[in-house]
Amino acid sequence: MAGRGPAPKDPSQRARRNKPAGPELRVIHTEASPQPPLPDGDWHPQTVEWWAMWRDSPLAPEFTANDWSELLDTALIHSDYWHGDRKLAGELRLRVAKFGATPEDRARLRIQFAQADEADAKRPEQRAGGSRREGLRLAE
Repeated sequence: MAGRGPAPKDPSQRARRNKPAGPELRVIHTEASPQPPLPDGDWHPQTVEWWAMWRDSPLAPEFTANDWSELLDTALIHSDYWHGDRKLAGELRLRVAKFGATPEDRARLRIQFAQADEADAKRPEQRAGGSRREGLRLAE
């Protein structure tokens, strides 16, 4: 029995070919920019921790001076948010999403941490047809 539905069209007859919109710009990044310190000011303690979190992020070695500048502007919004200006929540969320703050953001940006790939390689293989729940029984 063949597959379900009609046979796929010949690629040369398709109306949409999803070609790239234009040429891709490739930039070779050779030098990391260190994280600048937060300037003197009334920083909320939560923002000071948040700034340290970005410094220690696996993404930080790829950040340029422009990236740190954007994050510094975002730190101002972060501090104001934690000082009680809740109307800044949307802008804060948009800005940190551009840097891959959450797993969902990283998936959208196609960012993967290499440690996950290494962990997968170290994971023991399962036998064909086996299950992680092998040997478990349902209570009756």
